[in-house]
Amino acid sequence: MPRVCWLCLVPLGLLISASATRADLPPLIPRSILLGNPVKASPSVSPDGKYLAYLAPDQKNVLQVWVRTLGKNDDRPVTNDKKRGIRTHLWTYAPHTLLFLQDNEGDENSHVFSVHLTSKIIRDLTPFVGVRAQPIAMHHDFPNELLVTMNLENPRLYDVYRINLNTGACLLDTKNPGDVVSWEIDPKFKVRGAQAPTRAGGSELRIRADEKAPWKTLLTWGPEDADGHIIDFTADGQGLWLNTSENRNTLALVKYDLKTGKEQVLASTPNADAGSLIYDGIAHKVQAVSFDRGKPKWEILDPSIAEDMKFLEKECSGFPLVVSRDQARKVWVVACTQDVKPPRYYLYDRPGKKLTFLFTTQPALEKVALAPTKPVLIKARDGLELVCYLTLPVGIPHKNLPLVLTVHGGPWARDTWGFNPQTQWLANRGYAVLAVNYRGSTGFGKKFLHAGDREWAGKMHDDLLDAVTWTVKEGYVDARKVAIFGGSYGGYAALVGATFTPDFFRCAVDIVGPSNLVTLLRSIPPYWEPMKKQFALRVGDLDKEEEFLKSRSPLFKVDRIKIPLLIAQGANDPRVKQAESEQIVEALRKAGKPVEYLLFKDEGHGFVRPENRLKFYAAAEAFLAKHLGGRAEPAQEEKSAR
Repeated sequence: MPRVCWLCLVPLGLLISASATRADLPPLIPRSILLGNPVKASPSVSPDGKYLAYLAPDQKNVLQVWVRTLGKNDDRPVTNDKKRGIRTHLWTYAPHTLLFLQDNEGDENSHVFSVHLTSKIIRDLTPFVGVRAQPIAMHHDFPNELLVTMNLENPRLYDVYRINLNTGACLLDTKNPGDVVSWEIDPKFKVRGAQAPTRAGGSELRIRADEKAPWKTLLTWGPEDADGHIIDFTADGQGLWLNTSENRNTLALVKYDLKTGKEQVLASTPNADAGSLIYDGIAHKVQAVSFDRGKPKWEILDPSIAEDMKFLEKECSGFPLVVSRDQARKVWVVACTQDVKPPRYYLYDRPGKKLTFLFTTQPALEKVALAPTKPVLIKARDGLELVCYLTLPVGIPHKNLPLVLTVHGGPWARDTWGFNPQTQWLANRGYAVLAVNYRGSTGFGKKFLHAGDREWAGKMHDDLLDAVTWTVKEGYVDARKVAIFGGSYGGYAALVGATFTPDFFRCAVDIVGPSNLVTLLRSIPPYWEPMKKQFALRVGDLDKEEEFLKSRSPLFKVDRIKIPLLIAQGANDPRVKQAESEQIVEALRKAGKPVEYLLFKDEGHGFVRPENRLKFYAAAEAFLAKHLGGRAEPAQEEKSAR
């Protein structure tokens, strides 16, 4: 897309009218409202149905876990984190006890803490330095026990430990044989399922009769079906709920009989993978599954909740998500999500068929004109259909706009329809925003997923260019004013945009993106080692194809860069190390290329602390305004940002 041609095709009158309409944009929404801490978030009901836990900032704007007695106004914080804030909490079946997770300044070595609501005692249940702990199971018949995985004995491998919530005693329950990456617990609270990668890059499911029996291979999937996985055992322990794409293109929900080996396909569609579930963990039963080609839809499998879901879909403004239920399944916490409103949470009284509003994550946005997000299908140059999301600013003509192309991370993840604070921030500043599910994204079947194999900086990048070209041809976007913006793989894509296609973009924003695929793969976290073959198949083989990996690495094409870059990095990132950003920043500065670099000493793979997050977005906003011409809120001094 030659720059000069597009410049010639844009009449001067259009440029003048576009500039004049900036005054018609809605009022500037402060970054602190869109991108800072939520007012309240992540509610969950206790198993006994008596309490509601949620996240909210304290007086120092640090996110804490708060608890309210249902029917009362006695909200109080039950944690006292001093700096980073808490983002994950879980109720246990033990009376008045919940869990929360916290790492050390973004290193992802999370510890599991318990807090007792009555005694107010907070205990680190996994007090081991440099160890990553993850809760995997609790059970109503064993209320004082918790199963967690930890890489305590070997940083590469996760064993299963059983923790007593009363005493804090931690005992090894199941030893990892050397390759297991996930475990499954049966209805009797025993570890009976395991999943491991194969040498060929596929996946193997193993089952044992009881905790003393030997492991036996149940199913082996090839590399094309490696995203299949166990959901749970059936209630009798004699079957499995699976997601599998074997013998079909998309992931289907399947019930597998352990005695006969027969599969019963319960839900599938030809163009979308089985997605989110409504799952009853006490009855060990899948009740509903969602499919999302462009917007999500529920497929109800359990007739007992059919009327409930019909009621919620009618009363809920948006797509209803069941995020928490009490043990008796009488009290539900429901989230209603849409594109032009922040998430709204409700209590659903199931016996009374009554929906009671709890809160929205950002009340200040309720009366603000936010920009609708439209799913669009765009064909790539080879005919592959890309599910994309286009958001156009409110109040101005949708012609010849500056565009920010936002690229999701993963890359084995996807963009979805719904409320996105970053998207709304960009649209409010006057930009069109395009999110592309490029090949290699998940959710659209294995053919689409594996069309991205070995296509980093290849066809995956072409998909991004083709989607942008579509917006230009449709008249929405000025081809001279396109930025590429992303984190993780999206940050890599931004660097690829600046190096591989230096004439296509006006500027690029890279957040924790790798610059050299060789050094990236050499420095992966130790607990990713079992998945090394999958990286070799999907990205490139580090042992055999170093030159190929270098050919797809932006670091070695710095001399081609013609546009300014903004690069941001967390110093404690275990996935994309600080060196990935520093080596390309050094090369850019040595070559005299324009680059702004932000390093956050107390962050990891993304920016969690609101001070740091807002400092980054202030810099990004000024950067985009300078090079694309959108609006910008004056930068505020963030005290704790570095």
